[in-house]
Amino acid sequence: MSRHMPSLLQALSLASLVCALPLSLPGQSGKTLTGQAAFTDYTQEHPGVRRHITVADLPEPKEAESVDNGPTVVPRPEGAWPQAPKGFKVELYAQGIFKEPRLLRTAPNGDLFVADSAPGQIKVLRGVGADGKVVRSETFATGLDHPFGIAFYPLGANPQWVYIANTTSVVRFPYKAGDMKATGAAQTIVETLPGYAQLRGGGHWTRDVVFSQDGKRMFISIGSASNVDDTDNNPREFHRADVLEFSPEGKFVKVFASGLRNCVGEAINPATGQLWCSTNERDRLGDNLVPDYITSVKEDGFYGWPWYYIGGHQDPRHAGRHPELKNKVIVPDVLLQSHFASLEMTFYTGKQFPAEYTGDAFAAEHGSWNKSQRAGYEVIRVPMKNGHATGEYEDFLTGFVTADGKVWGRPVGVTVANDGSLFVTDDGSNSVWHVSYTGK
Repeated sequence: MSRHMPSLLQALSLASLVCALPLSLPGQSGKTLTGQAAFTDYTQEHPGVRRHITVADLPEPKEAESVDNGPTVVPRPEGAWPQAPKGFKVELYAQGIFKEPRLLRTAPNGDLFVADSAPGQIKVLRGVGADGKVVRSETFATGLDHPFGIAFYPLGANPQWVYIANTTSVVRFPYKAGDMKATGAAQTIVETLPGYAQLRGGGHWTRDVVFSQDGKRMFISIGSASNVDDTDNNPREFHRADVLEFSPEGKFVKVFASGLRNCVGEAINPATGQLWCSTNERDRLGDNLVPDYITSVKEDGFYGWPWYYIGGHQDPRHAGRHPELKNKVIVPDVLLQSHFASLEMTFYTGKQFPAEYTGDAFAAEHGSWNKSQRAGYEVIRVPMKNGHATGEYEDFLTGFVTADGKVWGRPVGVTVANDGSLFVTDDGSNSVWHVSYTGK
């Protein structure tokens, strides 16, 4: 538990925040909710609680029950703090230097690179002081177009470039270990990404970039322009809701996988070498449809959007369309609650956390808007066995919602530090949080 938690007397005076401060209670760890009990809201999100949602649990579509319940983001109330499992400490690492901290990645030398998307900047954070705060921060690059994805290339301890995925392009800057400011101008690698013409008209704008383990493939994720528009003869959706493969030099190779409505976060599974995606699915089919998901991504695989979802379930808004595709839709590895807005994901390769965390994934859940009772607004853990998901997920970092349902924090990015601790960006309070394991 964080040393910043209020004293007992202070806590008693904060009755309105009781639900916003869900402590890790005895017996919660290891509890798994299944079936309909797995469909819950933020009041039942506590560190250590697991859920396992399966295809058999999916309800029927209910378009008439679709709601608009976007979050009201409020300043962090006094005493409110993210809650982690017993033995973990949560500290406020950086605040007041971002306008919109989104994806973050750890450089080989341990620096944190943060995409400050709204102002078009990349920030670099270095060191943890005795007070738990960042020791030094610099602006690495400016003048970017809603930057999100960040990747270092070639892979290994001494990359020569840092790649940045803008909404409209992919650029790279010369880089050597320890650089906190770009030493040269941006070099455009992919001049135009799909969706360029629609940027000002809406649609998913985040683009992530990762390299295969052998360094020969560059994967760029492109979200859809719409919720569920038919893509046939629709130039607005050309090469969208896809993961595209390029060479590291920026040559287009092929559509690596399709039908992923918005693969916001990409990661390479270190145990298998396979690409994984943290994916936002479609909205407006009811509170519990369609589940967001985290999944391994099969080469040339089709994941259903827009005609089908989670296997051969046809979207009623496209009834009768493309029956030949029904049996080709891949069921994702881990089904999350619907409308979670699953963003960046990463695999735990550190040594600081208990051994059972090794190889597991973490993902940031930005939180729902198309759900009558809020869900998400947390960081989850995805258990793995030998590099493969068990199908469950576990609440790991919660407490970003007040008792009356107002939101003060929205997790976006998550990365593993070189010392094995975890850093999380939060664009609700425009902060970076630090989660370390002390065993206390």
